[in-house]
Amino acid sequence: MMTAKIYVTLKSGVLDAQGDTVRSALETLGFGGVADIRIGKFMVLTLQGLTKEQATAQVEEMCRRLLANPVIEDYRFEIDGSVG
Repeated sequence: MMTAKIYVTLKSGVLDAQGDTVRSALETLGFGGVADIRIGKFMVLTLQGLTKEQATAQVEEMCRRLLANPVIEDYRFEIDGSVG
């Protein structure tokens, strides 16, 4: 089995209102020095019965078609585990 760890974040030019709210709240709580926060998504998928190349292609397609919005989000992923 293999595990895919997928990270999805807003592109740098996209306004992150949620990140701004969290940064402001941290400042209110006394945590100074936080210049910027970008909020994203983290997903873990367990894959079985695939080669590393098949898993990579499949996860790429999943991200492109459903897990991320390529217009406003960037994504990256890592695949670990045994093949087969």
